[in-house]
Amino acid sequence: MGSTSTLTEKQEKFRQKMLNPFLFWVYTFGNVPAGWMAGMRLKELSKERAVTTIPFKWLNKNPFKSIYFAVQSMAAELSTASIALLAITDRSPSVATIIVDLKAEFPKRATGKTTFTCEDGQRIFEAVELAISTGQPQTVTAKTTGTLPDGTIVSVFHFTWSFKQRSK
Repeated sequence: MGSTSTLTEKQEKFRQKMLNPFLFWVYTFGNVPAGWMAGMRLKELSKERAVTTIPFKWLNKNPFKSIYFAVQSMAAELSTASIALLAITDRSPSVATIIVDLKAEFPKRATGKTTFTCEDGQRIFEAVELAISTGQPQTVTAKTTGTLPDGTIVSVFHFTWSFKQRSK
């Protein structure tokens, strides 16, 4: 599951809330309804990594009998965004975050349940620390890889996140 020993109490509470299937369902229903309808799930969240899934179902498919690229993008973003949200939780002064760039590759068709894994959590946390310590906006590009159950890589996303300390 990864180390959570360096998380604050509020960060750990956020992590537990996001990993609770029912509370995550409520969160996506209220905040990301398209993700809720698509069936996005957060399976793992730590300071180091996050793992999300998206099912292959009628609602998510394209005419080419694979998962629509925008649906993959939602689940891929969640694998990086969940770490970014964890990193900015309980920070003083608070930190704002937004995606400023996105690149994606689709080497194979996503024809089944797809799992996205981001292992750039440490870099995301470091960017937040730098934004606070220097007062200067920081960016970090987080990679997440989408795989089928047999390990076939179907997509690779690179999300560039910007972190900026809010006014004190």
